[in-house]
Parts: sequence; structure tokens; C-alpha cells
Amino acid sequence: MNGLAMYSNTMQTTKKNSKDDLVVQHAPLVKRIAYHLMCRLPPSVQADDLIQAGMIGLLEAARNYDSKQGASFETYAGIRVRGAMLDEIRKNDWAPRSVHRKARKVAEAVRQIESMKGRDARDNEVAEALDMSLSEYHQTLQAASGYLMLSFDDLGADDEAVATTLSQAATTPFDGLQKEDFKRSLAEAIAGLPERERLVMTLYYDEELNLREIGAVLGVSESRVSQIHSQALIRLQARLGQWTKNESE
Repeated sequence: MNGLAMYSNTMQTTKKNSKDDLVVQHAPLVKRIAYHLMCRLPPSVQADDLIQAGMIGLLEAARNYDSKQGASFETYAGIRVRGAMLDEIRKNDWAPRSVHRKARKVAEAVRQIESMKGRDARDNEVAEALDMSLSEYHQTLQAASGYLMLSFDDLGADDEAVATTLSQAATTPFDGLQKEDFKRSLAEAIAGLPERERLVMTLYYDEELNLREIGAVLGVSESRVSQIHSQALIRLQARLGQWTKNESE
């Protein structure tokens, strides 16, 4: 074997070992993201399935990562891992059609009430508009929590984007994936949330606390935090609805 061939083989082996090291080093990231998502998903979604999908995403991230792009591997891998998990959830489509319908009706009711009254829609007002008791409305929010998370991602507002908006951190190379006008609309919509909803969003997306930990901070149950989080996402969807409609035309 000549010197050039030996050098080429050595470089390929080094590169492979480097990628393997990245996968081993960041394997705990996959579990962390999986259990972070599990807090918002129904029991039918298994953590092992998310972790398996996430590991595939991590392997792809290690294979495609280019340090010259400026972002750290953990940032890049986190996006790819989470995307792989969400694709797995969507593929299985665990949410009943009734959940989809109810979530859309709630968002439309919020949009109409806020348009008519010029202020935040209150829980009792939304429940009345939907001909529900307040208890039934809260149960609807609880049931729709996982579906809302996925729908919110479909708007282009994933955890990375929301956390950046909430913390007003410096931009990253991945911000270019999102249009500036949408990010401005998202920032304005988040800033206009009721105080408790905005606090839950900040603790969840920026501080990365889970629902149980947020409940301890607020002095409420985990299920109540899930309801507040769902209400915040519905309100954001209602307020960003016209923007997304225009984008799709």
C-alpha cells in the first residue's frame, strides 16, 4: 500500500472514530429529549420508541454534522434528534380525530372571543362558547396537550425557536430556517400571553423544567400545568392563525 492510500485509510478511520465518539458522548441527550417530550404525550407513546427514533436521528446528525457551519454539535444534534422523534410520533398518528377537531374548535373560539373583546379570552368564556362546563374544557385541554405540541411544531415554532424567543438569546445559524416576519409575530404573540401562561412557557422552553417541576414552582398540580401549557399553545395558534394562512396561500 502506497503512502497516499495509507494516509487516506487513516483519515477515514479517524473520521469514523470521531463520529462514533460523538454518538457515545451525546447518547444521554437522546434520553433527555425523549423524557422531556413524554411529559406531554399520552401513555400509548412508549419512551423506548422515542429513544430508538432519537438514536437514528443522532447517528444521522453525526454523519452530516459540519463544524464549519458554526453551531455546536449538541445544538445541531438536539434539533435532528427531536425531529426524528416527532416524525415517529406523527407516523403512528396516536391522536384520535376527535382530539384534532376539538383543538381546532378551541383555537377558533379563542380567536373569535379575543377579536370581539380585544383582550385575552378567559377560560369560562371559551368553555361557554363551546357549550362546555369549565371542567369539560379543562379536560379537553389536558387531552389535547400532545397534539397541540405537534401542531405548534408544524407552524415552524419548535422548542429551539420558542426558547430563543423567550430568552432573547443571540441568533444561531439555524435561525435562518425561520422567516424573520414569523419570528417577530411569534415574539409578539408570546409577549402578549397572560402572565401565568407566559411564565409556564418560559419555565418549560427556556429553563427546560418538566411539567412536574413547573407545578412545584407555581404551587399547582402537574395536570393543571399541562392545561395552562395547552391553553398557551392554543392562544398562540389562534393569534398566529392569520399569519400561517397567508403563508400557505
